[in-house]
Amino acid sequence: MKRKLFFFTVLFLASALVFGVMGCAPVDPVDDEEVTPPDEEVDDEDVFEFDDEIKIAVTGPMTNIQGEMMWWGAEMAANEINEAGGVTIGDQTYSVRLIQVETDEIMDPLGAVSAVENVIVSEDPHFLVGGFRTEAVMPYTDLVARDYQKIFVICGAATNELLHGRIDEDYDTWKYLFRVTPIKSTDLVTVTILMLNEVAMAVREELGIAQPKVVILAEALEWNEALVQMAPQIFPTLGLEYVDTFRPSATASDVTTELRGIEASGAHIIYTIMSGPVGIPFGKQWGELEIPAAPVGINVEAQKSGYYPATDGFGDYDYTLMTFAQNTEVTPETIPFIEKFVDLYGQLPNYNADTYSAVYALTEAAQRAGTLDTDAVIVEMEKTDRAGAAGRLVFDENHDITFGPGFVTAMGVQWQDGELLGAGWPMEWQPDPENAPDLVVGYEGMVPYKLPPHVLEQWRE
Repeated sequence: MKRKLFFFTVLFLASALVFGVMGCAPVDPVDDEEVTPPDEEVDDEDVFEFDDEIKIAVTGPMTNIQGEMMWWGAEMAANEINEAGGVTIGDQTYSVRLIQVETDEIMDPLGAVSAVENVIVSEDPHFLVGGFRTEAVMPYTDLVARDYQKIFVICGAATNELLHGRIDEDYDTWKYLFRVTPIKSTDLVTVTILMLNEVAMAVREELGIAQPKVVILAEALEWNEALVQMAPQIFPTLGLEYVDTFRPSATASDVTTELRGIEASGAHIIYTIMSGPVGIPFGKQWGELEIPAAPVGINVEAQKSGYYPATDGFGDYDYTLMTFAQNTEVTPETIPFIEKFVDLYGQLPNYNADTYSAVYALTEAAQRAGTLDTDAVIVEMEKTDRAGAAGRLVFDENHDITFGPGFVTAMGVQWQDGELLGAGWPMEWQPDPENAPDLVVGYEGMVPYKLPPHVLEQWRE
């Protein structure tokens, strides 16, 4: 099969999703070695006198990796801005001051609303960024926009309905909301299906299997029900045979039963939909048991620097969606951002760390507006067009991050020999081969996707 996949084919059923693919399910952090960021030294001659401050509240589950990444990304941006002389608004110069808000929204979504309201009442921040779990973000963006008319930039929850069906239907009420990361849920589905197609083509080309068999391995949570039900309808468009679905607990510490079931099914590919800690035992046991099926899709645990050691190396060749990869240059800003982040915090940034771009977008909008007046800043936010680390940042009519060639796409990443590399998709993506056959999207530094060696060995036998 040629390396083409019509964009509208992938969008067909994905556009019907109700719940987000990311930011909706509980996720616990990998037990990575804790890193204490070093204090940055500032020369006396680099200390600036500021007239006032711009207060930005960072809301998220701060004891989990998602909240940590949000804080670190925002902190890195704020420090850079302050060290460069701050933000000039009119005839005054402002520093950026961050306010950390522990929402605990993974464990207590409703309690997050109180935490957000408390910081608004006590600190009166100019802007807010963050938000991870949709069940929390939906009600507290309601509070922020409807009750307090504060600008809030979402940096963690992907559910379409956080913006779509709000801003387009009642702009005056919801104009305060924007999203920088991740791409919305239907776009995430699109990307994982494109990645699945990469794996399917590898199975055909390297194993000679004309119609690969695929199973779904999805954690048993409500957020992914729509995708679990619709994916089998998408598979035939890729020339795949759907075999079965397995639903372990999101917190399962043993998935041997499911993996043995997958092995017995004769599947060649495992379409993963996991955001919870089950991703670690999955990777470890999949490798230990040498299950002859290649995983592809979403495994949030596999996005983390600690995944490889946490699986004792058995998670090698897991293939998951991500925003950043050390070897992959999406824009000229990507590699410098990743290298500085790793140097400061000892971990690769995940998608939540693009609070970095959110802080820059807000402060640049305020500077262009020449005021901190909310309505004036919103007008300038809508004009945002900047080269961010994840891609070109432009908001659509719903204040959502624009997805597609030349904008933000996310990417596939694969663990290869202990390194997490941008791999597979997009290397030679033709988003519209009929109408734009010369448009081929790929990022510098990406490497080809590799079928896991034990999958190759077992099916070639």
